[in-house]
Amino acid sequence: MLKDKYEKLQLKNQLSFPIYLCSKEVIRKYTPYLDKLDLTYTQYIVMMYFWEKNESNVKELGNTLLLDSSTLTPLLKKLENKGYIERKRSSKDERNLVIRLTHAGEKLRDKALNIPEEMNKCINLDSNEVATLYSLIYKVLINIEKDHNN
Repeated sequence: MLKDKYEKLQLKNQLSFPIYLCSKEVIRKYTPYLDKLDLTYTQYIVMMYFWEKNESNVKELGNTLLLDSSTLTPLLKKLENKGYIERKRSSKDERNLVIRLTHAGEKLRDKALNIPEEMNKCINLDSNEVATLYSLIYKVLINIEKDHNN
């Protein structure tokens, strides 16, 4: 009997489907922790970026997080209104917007310290599994980026 020609379109045969579900559900699990900080998940990853870098420009931030300026601009304005970052024009190049973590943004980091541990409990993978999954996900992203540039 011939394979159904539409079998490849079944959800069980789509790698993207469990990736999508996993992403959606993991972000949903973050929500109660982030609600306490008055952050969305995207705002949280931007804050993690600044907790690491302290200062950046929109282009570097967008390249790292794979977010475009139309997504980042309103998000950065909200974080600035909350007092977590400040945006200023570069003294070297007026076209360049420099974003810096504020003191309030630094203090927020202490309030977020328990989130990774809580999420690790929820995800419940050992360190080898985490490393393997992380590596495979980034391999997919790199391959997609290579394909996008061709």
